[in-house]
Amino acid sequence: MLQKLTINNYALIDNLEISFGEGLNILTGETGAGKSIILGALSLILGQRAESRYFFNQQKKCVIEGSFKISGFHLSSFFEENDLDYEAETVLRREISADGKSRAFVNDTPVNLTSLKQLGEKLIDIHSQHATLEINDPEFQLLVVDSVAKHDDLLNDYRTKYRAFKKDTGKLTQLIAESDKAKADLDYYQFQFDELEKVSLAADEQEPLEKELYALNNAEEIKRNLYGAYYLVQESETAALAQLREAGQQLGAIEKFDAQIEELHQRLNSTIIELKDIAAEVEGIEQKTHTNDARVDEINTRLSLIYNLQKKHRVNSNAELLQIQDDLSEKIQQALFGDETIEKLQKQLAADKAELEKLAGKLTANRLKAIPAIEKQVIDTLTEMGMGSSALKIENIVRKPESPEVGKSNHLPDLRTSGLADHLTKNGVDQVRFLFSANKGHALAEMSKVASGGELSRLMLSIKSIIAKYTALPTIIFDEIDTGVSGEVANKVGTIMERLADNLQVITITHLPQIASKGKNHYFVYKDDSAATTYTRMKQLDARERILEIAKMLSGDKPGESALQNARELLSSN
Repeated sequence: MLQKLTINNYALIDNLEISFGEGLNILTGETGAGKSIILGALSLILGQRAESRYFFNQQKKCVIEGSFKISGFHLSSFFEENDLDYEAETVLRREISADGKSRAFVNDTPVNLTSLKQLGEKLIDIHSQHATLEINDPEFQLLVVDSVAKHDDLLNDYRTKYRAFKKDTGKLTQLIAESDKAKADLDYYQFQFDELEKVSLAADEQEPLEKELYALNNAEEIKRNLYGAYYLVQESETAALAQLREAGQQLGAIEKFDAQIEELHQRLNSTIIELKDIAAEVEGIEQKTHTNDARVDEINTRLSLIYNLQKKHRVNSNAELLQIQDDLSEKIQQALFGDETIEKLQKQLAADKAELEKLAGKLTANRLKAIPAIEKQVIDTLTEMGMGSSALKIENIVRKPESPEVGKSNHLPDLRTSGLADHLTKNGVDQVRFLFSANKGHALAEMSKVASGGELSRLMLSIKSIIAKYTALPTIIFDEIDTGVSGEVANKVGTIMERLADNLQVITITHLPQIASKGKNHYFVYKDDSAATTYTRMKQLDARERILEIAKMLSGDKPGESALQNARELLSSN
């Protein structure tokens, strides 16, 4: 239930805060006073897109906030799924800056516009005089039937399985396409795979080979420099080791005089030992280093083969070549054994299709049971509103599956040439169509072709009243749905709205005194011209103000005593 609406800086509204009550809430006011502006602002916190040109002050941001009482409407799962804090009194807020940037919040937690819209649809249903087009929408008509059938759990189970079925169907289509391509390219894939497999590539062989080749190509220079280093350290007349030994003797002769000299002598001896090890290792490497033309040719041949394969496949490493080899192996397996995978998935889909058809059959049965009740309730309500000659027929056409191809009756359908379960939709196998006639003796037809604007409004009101009985919708708003009716019919329309308000909060914008008099709470929307700028204002009327407002609706701006008395009678009769 909408408890409070706050609007700042929107259209003709600079600042407005209004509280709504339970039951039937009436909004009245002159044409152009701003009633639709208030609904426009409300629509922003229900996820509609905004334009900054509607701002009252282009230098300030627009802020719309609505407080909703949502306990008892089973919405906690929505909050959990969207990682939001559930509050029995939930606040939706929308902030739009002058440059058009928008932010949305649920209980002060930022949300995207999609989440705000999804929540808004669960809180308020806004029905305007132009929304009668919705009544001809097959999706809406099926929603009406499903609401009365009360099989939400069954329908959700079906839709979950249907989504999985469609996903697997797409997977099957992809597998078939890949299998066909793999079969067509099998010889080519096999040739490429054999070429790579024959080489016996190793992921880490290229760099060591390149380093070894580099060393072999420079073996003479390496050997020469190694020997030179060894000679200078170990063999020459002025070898480093000989000179260091002599230096050690000099320090050894005087180390007894100074502990620091003794420490230095020990360090020098350690250096001599390390240098002897270095000389030995240099000598060893030098002796092992030699030219090897055969090995150079062998490495060049191997690297040339690797480089050619990398160039051919447009990669830079053996690891990438090995990945290509694995991919080719998979394609070959797909070509050789893909039909087994396809057949397995086909069988699974056939079983899933059978399960879906079983669930769809239950949905159909429930809908067929609900249809007579809908037809009766709509006609009863229309009769109450002065359309006793109306007739409504709800057709339920069950989609049939395509017949299997000739010669394949004992096999699964060939999915390359025919659809799988094309008769199944996200809602089952039913196509619902509402046929209507407002006058006795006239043929039934689609509602938009045989009903006037006023008749469509009453028809939609009767349908909405049925939905309200079976769904937990907190609030419904009617924007001049009473267009085209007057007199006693208007009184009956008001009675229907009043009855509807027993189950949920109803907010209705009306120009009819018969309907206005039935409200539990009455709000007046008007333009304030007292200052230099015109503002849209809204206030809740007390008992005396209601009498005057309804009297004005009956006779004009300056109602006489008879109009005032008539207004009192209208109010007292409700």
